[in-house]
Amino acid sequence: QAIGVVTGDYRFDLEPPPAVAAPRYQHVLPVRWLVTDLDLSILPLNGNTRLTLKTVYELTRFSWSDLLLALKAAKANIFDAGSVPKAPEPYVLIIDEINRGSISRIFGELITLIETSKRAGQDESLQVKLPYSKNSFTVPDNVYIIGTMNTADRSLAALDNALRRRFRFEEMPPRPDLLDETSVDGINIGQLLRTMNQRIEVLFDRDHCLGHSYLLPLRADPSLRKLGEIFATELLPLLQEYFFEDWQKIAWVLNDHRKPADLQFVRRAQSNAAELFGDDVNQVVDRRWEVNPAAFERRESFLGIIGYRGAEATLAVSSTEAE
Repeated sequence: QAIGVVTGDYRFDLEPPPAVAAPRYQHVLPVRWLVTDLDLSILPLNGNTRLTLKTVYELTRFSWSDLLLALKAAKANIFDAGSVPKAPEPYVLIIDEINRGSISRIFGELITLIETSKRAGQDESLQVKLPYSKNSFTVPDNVYIIGTMNTADRSLAALDNALRRRFRFEEMPPRPDLLDETSVDGINIGQLLRTMNQRIEVLFDRDHCLGHSYLLPLRADPSLRKLGEIFATELLPLLQEYFFEDWQKIAWVLNDHRKPADLQFVRRAQSNAAELFGDDVNQVVDRRWEVNPAAFERRESFLGIIGYRGAEATLAVSSTEAE
């Protein structure tokens, strides 16, 4: 028995190689032999089905990986004499938003096999029999599984119990420093993100901080139009979801309470409660808020998010820079 790799097409050779006893075998197929003089039964791999007497028999009941595992179990050296075995290349499987899926349906029987000590070649290696093919299966040690999740999603609490022992958790907080060199009309985007996240941590928690990926497009397009588009269509709706439509806290995150009304991103609706309910109702508090679209086009509105000394100081700086 031998195993080899076909390296070319058939050719006709008038003089067969010396190893071929019969001179009439002149049709040659080049093969690089990986292992010869092998004593390995193919029946367990081939579903207990014997090979026929065909010249070429297509093996469809098992894969190369199945055969490789069988060769390793038989302690067979599958490399050419004198060659140096190469380290197996790593294979990476990325599962995005893993906390939103059903772990039992994603991994199934793999939930045990992905542990480092249960991988193929380890002292505690395990195999499972696949439900449909009935083949034995194990996970090699050169497979890496990366699962991403959003800490703001509370559904990950149940996920920790299932995968904490099998995964190493690495936190990836927002990176405002990646945007410190990005400026839009004098607005430091790194400082802008850093300031907003500091306020979110105080008002909510650190798990709901804004990610830097929302603002990364500004590195390629550092325009006020792009900045306003990101705030209007991505960041403001996200803040609405985080704070459950608590517009007062959203205004605090955006520092709108320190700005003039025309520079506020969100502001209280201008109305007279007496006109709506009459003079007899004097205890009604108007809780309506509105979004100010014009603020997303104003440079001073974004500068006001960073400013701590009030709207007058922010506007003074802006006027000086304009001069």
